[in-house]
Amino acid sequence: MRSRSNMLGLSAFDCAIIGGVAGVCVYYFVFVRKPRNGNGSGLAPPSTLGQASFQSIPPTSKGAAADDYDESSFISKMQAKNRNIVVFYGSQTGTAEDFATRLSKEALRYGLRAMSCDPEECDMKELAHLADIPNSLAIFCLATYGEGDPTDNLQEFFTMLKDCDRNELDLTGVNYCVFGLGNKTYEHYNAIGQLVDKKLEELGAKRIYELGLGDDDANIEEDFNNWKEGMWPAACQQLGVSAEAQDIKYRQYQLVNHEPGSVPPEKLYKGEISRLGSLQRQRPPFDAKNPYLAAVTENRELHTGGDRSCLHLELDIGDSRIRYESGDHVAVYPVNRSELVDKLGELLQCDLDQPFSLNNVDDDSTKKHPFPCPTTYRIAFLHYLDITANPKTNLLNELSDYTDNEEHKQMLKKMGSNTEEGKALYHDWIISARRHIVAVLEDLDSVKPPPDHLCELLPRLQARYYSIASSPKLHPKSVHVCAAVVRYTTSTNRLVLGVATGEFADKPAQLPVYVRRSQFRLPYKHQTPVIMVGPGTGFAPFRGFLQEREWAKDQGKPVGKTILYTGCRNRDIDYIYSQELEAWKDKGVITNLQVAFSRDQGEKVYVQHLMRRDENSREIWEVLELGGHFYVCGDAKHMARDVMAALEEIVEKHGSKSRQEAQDYIKKLSNKGRYSADVWS
Repeated sequence: MRSRSNMLGLSAFDCAIIGGVAGVCVYYFVFVRKPRNGNGSGLAPPSTLGQASFQSIPPTSKGAAADDYDESSFISKMQAKNRNIVVFYGSQTGTAEDFATRLSKEALRYGLRAMSCDPEECDMKELAHLADIPNSLAIFCLATYGEGDPTDNLQEFFTMLKDCDRNELDLTGVNYCVFGLGNKTYEHYNAIGQLVDKKLEELGAKRIYELGLGDDDANIEEDFNNWKEGMWPAACQQLGVSAEAQDIKYRQYQLVNHEPGSVPPEKLYKGEISRLGSLQRQRPPFDAKNPYLAAVTENRELHTGGDRSCLHLELDIGDSRIRYESGDHVAVYPVNRSELVDKLGELLQCDLDQPFSLNNVDDDSTKKHPFPCPTTYRIAFLHYLDITANPKTNLLNELSDYTDNEEHKQMLKKMGSNTEEGKALYHDWIISARRHIVAVLEDLDSVKPPPDHLCELLPRLQARYYSIASSPKLHPKSVHVCAAVVRYTTSTNRLVLGVATGEFADKPAQLPVYVRRSQFRLPYKHQTPVIMVGPGTGFAPFRGFLQEREWAKDQGKPVGKTILYTGCRNRDIDYIYSQELEAWKDKGVITNLQVAFSRDQGEKVYVQHLMRRDENSREIWEVLELGGHFYVCGDAKHMARDVMAALEEIVEKHGSKSRQEAQDYIKKLSNKGRYSADVWS
């Protein structure tokens, strides 16, 4: 019998050629296209541990016009790149952006193509044209910042949206849904998400799923997971696709390892937020993407004893052209502790000084890297990634693929699930025990994720904001900060230090900073009376207010009644700025100084207790009736609520009003800018 090759008329040489080509194809599909670790040609490793099956985001199925579209138009890009979902985010700390990115990736599991967009970089009037794209959907992940304000990157869209009507922006035919991020300790809980959701409907858009409200004071991760668990089936029904998700995990970024010496040191990012070399070659204007490296000219302890610490810092901005007003915030970009980064490198078994880049595999994304690249793992973990936050559930779920220990694998999967048992385990093991990623990898020592995948999953390290404790009238070339150092031991006997305040305690020579404007302002007229309530570090902005009033008094200007309620635990230990306060009182800058020393007597006394005293409550009411302004700064969860309750009682009592009338009275003060709060949870 003749061989099959001879029957086909092929020579032995032809067979060898065909066999060689077949061998190359097998090698390519089995080895090259399989994700590999660390050689720059693949995505993430399944690694020798576990059964990781991460895939890259599939390339765009390009049509005839795929390369011929308006880059500035998100509608044009969606049409050219066959995208039918756009996820907009309004993000101040990165959480909303992270949620938007996760939704964009999850869309692939339902056979949908999505892209996440920053509204600040889009012409949002184009939203009306989304109806031109068949089976399309707009998803909004929107954080509420401060006292019911939109995030910085949402300002323009929010202003346009709330002021327009259907004649200006008709959204008929546009499908949408909204997830809001807020905090219930604030008065205007999720105000932005609720307002945008309502306004989109008024403009004719169709809500395809209920408004989601995430509460950062509880567990916003759980709120988000619960919401999207119902949102995806609703979206699939609206868009006409199967609601059964494929069990696939996608990688957003591709690892490229750079050979040592192949990238000159001056081309490696070393902690810059945006422009390469910006921290070495400083150029104004200075903002969130271009912070000023301010010298720390003073760093002193304000407490005189005890086991707690509160620091006063002075930052030199003399050569920066930065301007600020009393009540503004200074943002500080912190650095993770080097010993924690070293421990993480040890657990990951990686060379922290390896230069690398993570490149977005989605060519159409405006975000080419998760953080500035090329850089090294050491710099990424020090400057760009939040390694001290509680890991999100999606991170834990993806870590489960990097262990061959079945107990550890199932534990991670359970915490990454949305089951009641998984939520309880996540709360107990992660939230209550305050485990960060280093603690997780220490306690589940079989889990060995590749460092590049961890870099993709961890959130960005965000700036920390502090109320400025000075006035430019007295200190135009410096910004003062008053910060309580965060330091405690967890239930697992781990010491936790605040990322920024821990760094402050180490006495840094310089800090990257910028100023964020605030609406927390003194009245324009110096003679307008004011009442300020700010215990502990909540006194910080009022120090600036008092410096301003002292300056006005020294200029011979009439200054109205200035009342301050502040407090601490013990007069002899943590009464911060006591000498300054007493001097202002003696000088008449402060007309009534009320200090609550909560633990200097058997029964605890707080600022709200002092406010309720007959003489004080009567004075507060009289000041409000004379057109005075009321300010509160500090803890939102307890202090601010208690102060509000006390103020309602005062208005009710001295104004002869019902509780509802008292609440309406205070709301009117707020609407007129006469009641202001600068609070945090």
